Amino acid sequence: MSEPWTPPSSSSAGGSANVPNYLVPAIISIFCCWPLGIVAVIFAAQVNGKVASGDIAGAEDASKKAKLFSYISIGIGLVVGVIYLLLTILGIGLGAMQG
Repeated sequence: MSEPWTPPSSSSAGGSANVPNYLVPAIISIFCCWPLGIVAVIFAAQVNGKVASGDIAGAEDASKKAKLFSYISIGIGLVVGVIYLLLTILGIGLGAMQG
C-alpha cells in the first residue's frame, strides 16, 4: 500500500517569501528628498539579491533600512512642502495688506 503524498515543508523558504523590499516607497521618496531617496533605493535593491543568496538576516536588515530611509525622505518632503505652502500663503496675504 502506498502512503498519500505530502508536500515538502516550506520551513526553509518561509522566511524568504516574507521579506518586503520597499522599492515603490523608495522610488517615490526620490521625489521628496533625493539624497535619502537614493539611499533607500540602494537598500531596497539589495533585498532580493540577499534573499536569493540565502542571507535572510541581511535581507531583513536591508529591508528595514530601505523602509526607514524611504519614510524619513517622504516625511522631510511633506514637511518642506507644507512650510513652503504656508510661507507662500503668508507672503500673498502680507502683500495684499501692504498694497
